[in-house]
Amino acid sequence: MSTIRLKNIRIFANHGCLTEEEKIGSDYIVNLEVSANLSKAAKTDELGDTVDYVHLQKIVREQMAIRSKLLEQVGQRIIDTILNEIELVDAVSVRVSKINPPIGGDIAEVSVTMSSSR
Repeated sequence: MSTIRLKNIRIFANHGCLTEEEKIGSDYIVNLEVSANLSKAAKTDELGDTVDYVHLQKIVREQMAIRSKLLEQVGQRIIDTILNEIELVDAVSVRVSKINPPIGGDIAEVSVTMSSSR
């Protein structure tokens, strides 16, 4: 089993329970890790035999663009979409972080980490 990681995908989105969060939006960082058998790709050197990280990033961006109140829902949508669209992926872990959340304190970020496998 091998791992592909996408680290610190920066995205602006409008998630949150507050009306202000929907209107103003926030900066987010998404970290993604997928596990797959990449031995065929290692031999063939063909993109079709691996997990295309461009496709992974596209899924993250598309799911982050759909407004949700909770980061948990966003994370689960990312996981579900990857497992549905990329047959080679056996397991997914995603961390969605909201930068400078509006929670009345000096907090750099809040994050939710979720994982799932076939």
